[in-house]
Amino acid sequence: MLIAFHKPFDVLSQFTQEHPSHRTLAEFGFPPDVYAIGRLDRDSEGLLLLSDEARWNDRLLNPRHAHPRTYHAQVDGTITEEALKKLRSGIDLKDFRSLPCKAQRLDPEPVYPPRDPPVRFRKNIPTSWLALTLTEGKNRQVRRMTAAVGHPTLRLVRVSIGGLNLPDLALKPGKWRELTATEQQRVLGA
Repeated sequence: MLIAFHKPFDVLSQFTQEHPSHRTLAEFGFPPDVYAIGRLDRDSEGLLLLSDEARWNDRLLNPRHAHPRTYHAQVDGTITEEALKKLRSGIDLKDFRSLPCKAQRLDPEPVYPPRDPPVRFRKNIPTSWLALTLTEGKNRQVRRMTAAVGHPTLRLVRVSIGGLNLPDLALKPGKWRELTATEQQRVLGA
């Protein structure tokens, strides 16, 4: 079984509650014995896959498969072509160099439901939206990459894994459903 879930902001990608104030996957009524394939940080939103089959873990997370994941990032400031070029070529971060990725400014900006709490707003500093497609997934990688080019991430939404797109699934935040065989193939990019 492979499940697509639209993870809301402020939810941990795990079932175990480590702190009483932290929300977890346990509150969303998933079938028994499923677990998250990969992670989204507590302050990130979007497409998260869960399964009860170990084969999905290797197929989606093993770096040898170079499985693409696309994120929409709202960042501080107006993103420049120079910053996008740096992102595309890979960024030196403290403990590793990110692989080259696809990076583009989103114009028009995507429309997402308001976040609770809202993203900070500063009257004199604009924001930009980017689409970043990576084939690796290190801890807080997108946030670290955008900060390294001078545009800290304010909001981060994972919109696709392989060929499976969150908008096509029409899942509202906090909702999930089991994927069809055809959708499972799209996850693999087939």
